[in-house]
Amino acid sequence: MPRAIWTGSISFGLVTVPVRLVTAVRDRSIRFNMLTPDGTCRLRQKLFCPDTNEEFDFKQAARGYQIAPDQYVLIDEKEIERLKPDKGKTIDIEAFVSLEEIDPLFYDRTYYLTPNEGGGKAYRLLVQAMEKANRVGIARFVLREQEHLVALRPRNGVLILHTMFFDDEVVDPETLDIAEEKSGRGVARELDVAKQLIGALSGPFKPEEYHDEFREKLEHAIQDKAEGRDIVVAAVAESDAPPVYSLMDALKQSLENTGNGARKSRRAQGSAPRKRRKSA
Repeated sequence: MPRAIWTGSISFGLVTVPVRLVTAVRDRSIRFNMLTPDGTCRLRQKLFCPDTNEEFDFKQAARGYQIAPDQYVLIDEKEIERLKPDKGKTIDIEAFVSLEEIDPLFYDRTYYLTPNEGGGKAYRLLVQAMEKANRVGIARFVLREQEHLVALRPRNGVLILHTMFFDDEVVDPETLDIAEEKSGRGVARELDVAKQLIGALSGPFKPEEYHDEFREKLEHAIQDKAEGRDIVVAAVAESDAPPVYSLMDALKQSLENTGNGARKSRRAQGSAPRKRRKSA
């Protein structure tokens, strides 16, 4: 079982449910260390003043917020500590809303909430009640000294917690500069073909069909080099598709390709992850 990163309780009304917060996703990104050219020594970063070249320890560094070019307001640790939210142990549900009301744009990170010792009955009751009411709980709680707005969502008998962005953190799409095209007969025909193309490509979402192909290739390359083999890069075949000169041509060509069976996904054409070799 994953290690809990937070323990506390869910509170709604006078009811409290002891819970544990565990990660629901894992970061599979490949990260590299910066080394000397011969790879024998890991490099370290230093804090220094570019004007005097004087070096400083991290403990000596002050925190400052830039208010103008080369002008900073200094805030010390004690001042920051006084402003931090109380380290509460409660997820306070403030409202229940419909899931459809929440734009996915507001979601940030995802966690699981599981019942803690003695909380199984109340946990199952809350999950079942939310499922039957088809409602999502909106709450606040403090994690790692930061207050979060969160959505609690039941799924397959488990509560999922999504941390969310606050309203003033989300960019209003009305502020974007998007040119509008005039409507007309040509646009209507293009829209009709686009709808046909969407219909031809429609189907159920199957997450297992999608892979981070670059990461998989990079993992294989690292494994090959670690085992003393050269990295072999497959040649990329040039496309035989004719050039497309207009939006309508592109739509029609795409629709024709789906009808000819060209809809095969890249994953079905050989991008499935290969098994790792065992070292000799």
